[in-house]
Amino acid sequence: MTDSTDFTRAAEAAAWLRAEGLDGADVAIVLGSGLGAFAEGLEDARAIPYARIPHWPVPTVEGHAGTLVAGRLHGRRVLGFAGRVHAYEGHPMSAVAFGMRVLGRLQVPRVILTNAAGGVNTRFARGALMLIDDHINLMGGNPLVGPNDARLGPRFPDMSEVYSARLRAIATEAAGEAGIALEHGVYVAVLGPSYETPAEIRAFRALGADAVGMSTAPEAIAARHQGLEVLGISCITNMAAGVLPAPLVHDEVMETAREVRGQFIALLEGIVARL
Repeated sequence: MTDSTDFTRAAEAAAWLRAEGLDGADVAIVLGSGLGAFAEGLEDARAIPYARIPHWPVPTVEGHAGTLVAGRLHGRRVLGFAGRVHAYEGHPMSAVAFGMRVLGRLQVPRVILTNAAGGVNTRFARGALMLIDDHINLMGGNPLVGPNDARLGPRFPDMSEVYSARLRAIATEAAGEAGIALEHGVYVAVLGPSYETPAEIRAFRALGADAVGMSTAPEAIAARHQGLEVLGISCITNMAAGVLPAPLVHDEVMETAREVRGQFIALLEGIVARL
């Protein structure tokens, strides 16, 4: 839901961050499950727990530290969000999208959204990195539902290019130079927290989905509502239900994220260097 309260809370959080000297960033990066190690490599890094920032929701899931890390990389000022909250934790969509609202008030021009996802496309291997070309929102909610505050964005924002073609081209170039195999695909967002059934995965595959997860779409929608440029990257940490004869467990998600973090970090560094 978006209304004047959302704007006020985001403005207050942005004002607090601005007073701490954390405005003027060139890019923000949201780091999904187990992917927070990237933030450790920022120069002149400064870490602030979400709990200190006014109104900022704090994640409760393993692999989401709940820390904002500000620093520099290749001469660019970077805000790294180590962790995010999810709707399945009991948060309203306005809370899930809150970080994007704050970025809008800070006038950060672009955001890179990353996540851990299940592989729906049977061609993908565990540990693959997938550039999100588009998404299908099956979460049953949208962060723009409710009264629209025109200061945040228009009532009916265009979503024909949620994930910037320009940024995707930059990511593809960075991956090629680093020798990283980069898949392309459609991400389907579901509510969770239960993993999907094999029948649901077959349905998602029929819809054209290549990966499935429980985040990112609300953030991308809220970011585009405000005119931010968006890039999305999924780390395929496990194959989705029914692809392999094994149950799905969160430990596998975390382990795969640890295994691929070198490639993941190299890809993000290459992208930031080209902005």
